[in-house]
Amino acid sequence: MAIATINPATGETVKEFASLTDEEITQRLELAQQTFEQYRNTSFAQRAEWLNAAAQGLDDRKTEFGKLMALEMGKPIAAAIAEVEKSAWVCRFYAENADKFLQDLTVETDASHSFIRYQPLGVILAVMPWNFPFWQVFRFAAPALMVGNVGILKHASNVPQCALAIEEIFLQAGFPQGAFQTLLIGSDQVAQIVADDRIKAATLTGSEAAGASLASACGKQIKKTVLELGGSDPFIVLESADLEAAVETAVTARLINNGQSCIAAKRFIVQESIAETFAEKMAAKFAALKVGDPMNPDTNIGPLATPDILNDLDAQVKTCLQQGAKALVGGDRATLPNGNYYLPTVLTDLPAGCPAYQEEFFGPVALLFTVPNLDAAIQLANSTSFGLGASAWTQNAEERDRLINELEAGCVFINGMVKSDVRLPFGGIKRSGYGRELGVDGIREFVNIKTVWIK
Repeated sequence: MAIATINPATGETVKEFASLTDEEITQRLELAQQTFEQYRNTSFAQRAEWLNAAAQGLDDRKTEFGKLMALEMGKPIAAAIAEVEKSAWVCRFYAENADKFLQDLTVETDASHSFIRYQPLGVILAVMPWNFPFWQVFRFAAPALMVGNVGILKHASNVPQCALAIEEIFLQAGFPQGAFQTLLIGSDQVAQIVADDRIKAATLTGSEAAGASLASACGKQIKKTVLELGGSDPFIVLESADLEAAVETAVTARLINNGQSCIAAKRFIVQESIAETFAEKMAAKFAALKVGDPMNPDTNIGPLATPDILNDLDAQVKTCLQQGAKALVGGDRATLPNGNYYLPTVLTDLPAGCPAYQEEFFGPVALLFTVPNLDAAIQLANSTSFGLGASAWTQNAEERDRLINELEAGCVFINGMVKSDVRLPFGGIKRSGYGRELGVDGIREFVNIKTVWIK
């Protein structure tokens, strides 16, 4: 895939970029290593000062950066600005809390003094996706830089200007040259970077295939990885739920980022006694949404990021319809003159074995399933290879406790939408990945957890 800004609303190629040469990559890695040797000795107070400055830079230019995201990957402008604000939040959170999270931890043993010390590893590679082009990077970079690591970013090839802007933000905030670098490279150049001894670990957010490839390359080098991969999150609604609140949240949970989110609710599993009402209400809300230019503040649904994503989604929906599913609303591409637009779609009567049961639908398509009871809801929710997040709606305490204990997911939200929160660990199980970002657990992923024993 060429490294280029291609406006998904028009198909226009705005700007193209050349990949770095092998020699340029080597120079960048050497700069990163040299910077790390000095940067690791800076104080938490100094790093926090720089990170707070980065947060301020994000806030000051949030409209500019929001427009850049809308241009490169089609995110509606209001959501794009909100993403910049959230990126500033994670910077401030770790600037305030890193010192506390990484304090020596005393453990009573047969030593006169024994404790755990958390120390940086070195140069960390981040392979990041296009769907949250600022947030995904900053939720890695903020804790990594506060630990004392330095970062190398290989961003998705369709958001190169976002990638370069992020490097600029850190430099303008005062971080040393080489503390955070963007490498404009293709995916075929990642393996050589992983093999370099200066890279100590890697993190990836993306597809299963990309995660498996990076994990394999790192495994050969005995290097740690953190992976956040795909999801087909269930959204369970039982008859005891507040139905109006569940429907309202369901629409937002499915359509955030034009439906292109790993933790978006995708499979709506509804108890049969309320399923018809839920479906009617959800379809009506989907039908009322405005599809169009992401730069327009009134737009609810912008274009999908690339033509391939549009084609894949359309094929999945058509296969379901051909096998007997019913579209309550949508079910096809939007009739706009240009761009990668797809209509907000609600599919029901999904036959067993159709793609809706096992595949991730990455776009504005809700999949509605009807179940007789809680047992069936949990069984269906757990029946995929994914295990990222789950949302469940009930006002019954016994049902709530079973859902918390039995749903196979990295996070379970009761009566609320699955979302990442800087204060809580985030990540999945099964084929949705491993490791955690955010919270105290996230900052301790890329550290040497050193045992110290003193007689």
